[in-house]
Amino acid sequence: MTHIARKRFGQHFLTDRVAISAIIDAIAPSPGEALVEIGPGLGAMTFPLLERCERLTVIELDRDLAARLRLWPALNVIEADVLNVDFSALSEASGQPLRVVGNLPYNISTPILFHLLPVAAQVLDQHFMLQKEVVERMAAGPGSKTYGRLSVMLQWRYEIESVLDVEPESFDPPPQVRSAVVRMLPLPARVDVDAQLLGELVTVAFSQRRKILRNTLGRWLDERGFAGEFDLQRRAEEVAVSEYLALCAAVR
Repeated sequence: MTHIARKRFGQHFLTDRVAISAIIDAIAPSPGEALVEIGPGLGAMTFPLLERCERLTVIELDRDLAARLRLWPALNVIEADVLNVDFSALSEASGQPLRVVGNLPYNISTPILFHLLPVAAQVLDQHFMLQKEVVERMAAGPGSKTYGRLSVMLQWRYEIESVLDVEPESFDPPPQVRSAVVRMLPLPARVDVDAQLLGELVTVAFSQRRKILRNTLGRWLDERGFAGEFDLQRRAEEVAVSEYLALCAAVR
């Protein structure tokens, strides 16, 4: 039975065998690891992964696809919205850090990345297919036009690397954008940085990119009685991740 991609789920099924092989090689799964795949779809990555890791947990929202996947005993199928899945519980149940992979629905890729952020300490690594533009924003450095809130909020917890590009014709139906695979390796969390406070700080800083920070972040700092030193005569995109972290620690 054929399955028609559902637009509301943002489904674009990977079909290019060369691209699939390259992605699996980049992930390099091994037996005994706690692998979790988000959005397995028709199993383009799922079954090549199974050949190497032997068991796999998959998270699929589409009930028809989930029913198909349950036919394979080696798959632990979680039929749910990934944004409602407790990854911390999955790690605890497996007794080891998770390796999370997936061809993420492009319409909710950023919410998924932020949903995983609090459990970075329980993750060994993450490999995701994303819109190439999003990967560029994730990996961007200060001074770049693509450097922003997403860059800072992910780079404080992960080492981020773009692994390979994937063209639209590698999918069915082809998306209107180019794609890329990103590798995310969790970094040790700074105990003096409050994630929620950092998120608020960075959101305010990038709320008006064209203005200097005196007009945005400066007011936010004044409201909190911050009396420390921080150069506010810059734009948000000129401030390194390390400086945002240091400022967050000082405000806290």
